[in-house]
Amino acid sequence: MDTLDLIIMIMCDFCALGSQQRKVLLSKFSNLLRPGGVVLLDVYSLEAFAGRKEQAVYEANLLDGFWSPNKYYGFLNTIKYEEEKVVLDKYTIIESARMWTVYNWLQYFSPKSLKKEFEEAGFEVQSYYANVAGAPFDETASEFAVVGIKA
Repeated sequence: MDTLDLIIMIMCDFCALGSQQRKVLLSKFSNLLRPGGVVLLDVYSLEAFAGRKEQAVYEANLLDGFWSPNKYYGFLNTIKYEEEKVVLDKYTIIESARMWTVYNWLQYFSPKSLKKEFEEAGFEVQSYYANVAGAPFDETASEFAVVGIKA
């Protein structure tokens, strides 16, 4: 099997995975990378978590019609899990002919918590940045990027 030099995962998609899913994904990354290969990904920070508020919102065409091209009513319930640093955005969408619910779970990280997950998967954290473009790390930002090297 060919190995890779670089794996990039952007748009904070890592945050949408549960802890076991993240372990599996990092293991797969490790299997795909050559020794010295690099993983670059971005995550939501604990600063962003602190800024999230529990809420209940009801709107016609919630999020400017994001959920459907048809007329609908959208309900958003945001629930914070302080100890786990997880937020659930539960969307319930009601159209005249159907109703559905979307559960959007997001994990928030500190550099220390992300480093722990990387090290447990056999990666050494090389550096942190404000974003995947390489801007200097900013501990007050809502997101940050990490570069991990396969040992």
